[in-house]
Amino acid sequence: MAEGRAVLLCAGGTGGHLFPAEALALVLRGRGVAVELATDSRAIKYGADFPARATHAVHAATPTGGGVISKARAALTLARGTFQARGIIAQIKPLAVVGFGGYPTVPPVLAATQLNVPTLLHEQNAVMGRANRFLARRVTRIATGFPTLGGADEKIRGKLTFTGNPVRPAVLAAARLAYPGGGGMLHCLVTGGSQGARVMSDVVPAAIALLGAERRASIKLVQQARGEDRAKVAQAYAALNFSAETAPFFPDLPARMAQAHLVIARAGASTVSELAVIGRACVLVPFPYALDQDQAANAAELARTGAATVIAQKDFSPQWLAAFLARALGDPKGLASAALAAKQAAVTDAAERLADIVMEMTRR
Repeated sequence: MAEGRAVLLCAGGTGGHLFPAEALALVLRGRGVAVELATDSRAIKYGADFPARATHAVHAATPTGGGVISKARAALTLARGTFQARGIIAQIKPLAVVGFGGYPTVPPVLAATQLNVPTLLHEQNAVMGRANRFLARRVTRIATGFPTLGGADEKIRGKLTFTGNPVRPAVLAAARLAYPGGGGMLHCLVTGGSQGARVMSDVVPAAIALLGAERRASIKLVQQARGEDRAKVAQAYAALNFSAETAPFFPDLPARMAQAHLVIARAGASTVSELAVIGRACVLVPFPYALDQDQAANAAELARTGAATVIAQKDFSPQWLAAFLARALGDPKGLASAALAAKQAAVTDAAERLADIVMEMTRR
């Protein structure tokens, strides 16, 4: 490889895209390959924490939703971002460009295909997102986070390689922790993720109230609640004299997963993959308003292993959850079996697999 040239990673400013990109960056850096990051303005504030020697902000927008004028404006922004990305790529001359999905990756990956730079897409979800579908026929290779991939055109099937979803070092460290004891207690973690945490704040406290004092005394609860929801959740638990830890964000979320017997969560690709790697039973409530229903597809993949119970948001009521928690309290062996099933479905070396593809592309 030419000295000083880097692999350019492209990821939007959400954890679902940045986490797998970060995992790949660490592996590539360990192999002596420099990494640079192209992202949108949301992630620039995290640039100092990302293991890249340089971070480039690229204009991007989402051309879905809204009216004709909004879509036209987004298309113009993406075109401007592509022109900008061509300049960045011409300057740094990357060995390869790797995109992690979402419209912020479209300008740099599209620019790379126009400049004949080897390109790799990583699709984290079990159904291909619209941005990746737009790029799929143009790129060199496509890596998948799940063994099956919905929405993939037959013409791109030959480009697909299953790698799994790269997870952060903190997740791999949490996976080495022993399954928690409990002394008769059910340790439960509730997290909403970036899309739609409010439903958890509405349903979980009401379900705890329905359980009755004796069962409540056997539950240790940690719950993510954002903004004004946190005060509402705290007040609901205080009225029940129920002790629960609440916070808008847990920086040590992988460790919290490892300390739980049961996780109640959305079904983003990173969440599902981390639950599998750490190995925990879960209730998954897919975000119902996604255009591609990606979370429903992700949840179905984990449910097939026996690790996850999937419930549609319209059916995720306090009554349903109270009944589920009551059964879980009486079946600790069932939770342990589900945790083992999750772990057996995990891909712990996804970042290494993805790095192998990148190295192969750069050698060519």
